Amino acid sequence: MALDAALAVGVLACMVAGSFVDPHGKNEVTWVLRTPDALSLLLITLGAAALVFRRRAPMTVLALTGAASVVESVTGDPRAPVAMSAVIALYTVASTTDRPTTWRVGLLTMTVLTGSAMLAGPLPWYAQENLAIFAWTGIGATAGDAVRSRRAFVAAIRERAERAERTREEEARRRVAEERLRIARDLHDVVAHHIALVNVQAGVASHVMDKRPDQAKEALAHVREASRSALNELRATVGLLRQSGDPEAPTEPAPGLDRLDELAGTFRSAGLQVEVARADQGTTLPAAVDLAAYRVIQEALTNVRKHAGPEAKAEVSVVRVGPNVEITILDDGAGDDETGEGGGHGLLGMRERVTALRGTLTTGPRYGGGFRVHAILPLKSRTRAAEDAV
Repeated sequence: MALDAALAVGVLACMVAGSFVDPHGKNEVTWVLRTPDALSLLLITLGAAALVFRRRAPMTVLALTGAASVVESVTGDPRAPVAMSAVIALYTVASTTDRPTTWRVGLLTMTVLTGSAMLAGPLPWYAQENLAIFAWTGIGATAGDAVRSRRAFVAAIRERAERAERTREEEARRRVAEERLRIARDLHDVVAHHIALVNVQAGVASHVMDKRPDQAKEALAHVREASRSALNELRATVGLLRQSGDPEAPTEPAPGLDRLDELAGTFRSAGLQVEVARADQGTTLPAAVDLAAYRVIQEALTNVRKHAGPEAKAEVSVVRVGPNVEITILDDGAGDDETGEGGGHGLLGMRERVTALRGTLTTGPRYGGGFRVHAILPLKSRTRAAEDAV
């Protein structure tokens, strides 16, 4: 509405300026002042005011401005350029409708305005002003149709690009799902066969261990061979997922909370003051939980070192609370980007690790300054808890 109102004001100024000048002098082409009548000024104002609503009701605005132009063409002497508002209204209709409607409405508007000016107007039918009405209405309809075609073309290109993007994403998801299914099927075949064989041979060895130790040794040899075959096939299957430039798998044990003091020492040597407090009563954590706890503390301290400022202090606590182990990392830093929103994925990685173990992770600024990371890791998964209950 604001844009259309500004356009209406501009058109009104142009029509008023055009109504006060006459391009035809008596002896030569000169510009001389003239005075339009009150009806012409009224029609100019009505035509400009109607343009404010040209987007809401384009056909109605065209009808009103066209009627005002016809009245001005028949009665105006000297004539005022009221047809300018009708040309803009015709452009709006052409740019917001389809091509057949533009053809019908455009031809009707040109015929009515030009015919009324030529047949009933005060000027001769061949006057320049009459031919100008025909030309400007044609230009308005053509320009509107060109703008509409351009918008439709751009919209079609955008829609095709979005459809192609969706198709690529769906194809990528389908391929990933198929690959996961294939890998899961291969792993199931490998694990199911060899673990079943290991289970049978281990049962045989346990049964004959006391009475027939030679047969027990033979069964244990079969267990060893089956486990070796399973590891080789698993290594080959997982190796298919590696890229050519991926580093080799590490051979050292995965880190855990038993190396927490060593981890804190590395940060102390880097200039960060770290205090560690443990109240987990010597709890032995599952390997996955132990690794996740270590990585959460490592990432949290890394964020403190990077974002909390040079004078920051960090406190790490590990507490056993019922069936869970709770890990809290606090700092008193005054950094502006301590949440890691500057482009890294530290918090996201910590959250994924904790969520994968059915735990919870909460992060956020502390009251009075600093940052807090709190992770709750269950010591038993849901499946393990159900088995223990049985």
